Amino acid sequence: MAIVLEANYSKKLGLPGYSSHQYGVTIRAELNDISKVPEESQRIYALLQDAVDREIQHTGWLPAQNGSEPSGNGHNRASHDEAWQCSLKQQRLILKIVEEHKLDKDEVDQLARERFGKGVKALNRMEASGLIDELLEQYGSKPNGNGRRGAYNRNGSYANGRSR
Repeated sequence: MAIVLEANYSKKLGLPGYSSHQYGVTIRAELNDISKVPEESQRIYALLQDAVDREIQHTGWLPAQNGSEPSGNGHNRASHDEAWQCSLKQQRLILKIVEEHKLDKDEVDQLARERFGKGVKALNRMEASGLIDELLEQYGSKPNGNGRRGAYNRNGSYANGRSR
């Protein structure tokens, strides 16, 4: 009697312009020996993961963002120097942290390049969120001149509920 092993692997990524991209693959295999299930499961999982990770890199068409025309290759024609790829709220929080802590913009940009392989303005929402997490961890409170520090919330307001 054959044993049917079915495995599915899928991944969904958030993209600029309130878009997302999802890809999944399912494999069905028949085994004659139940003792081979763990080995075959591990092999199939590796095959599925490799296939999905390789294919999901091709995002295809993206909706226009910031008035630019989509290029059809997953990238907008607007220069990364002109437009931020993350949300306006994320952009404002990054700039607020840089300004209030008098951080060197080039150093923050270099941090983004080390972590994500691209500059701050080119970060998508997920990557910008990771950068914000790191900045909040390092500089998560506002210097207020009287020796005390007020902590930021993720939404850019202070922990006491008052927004700046």
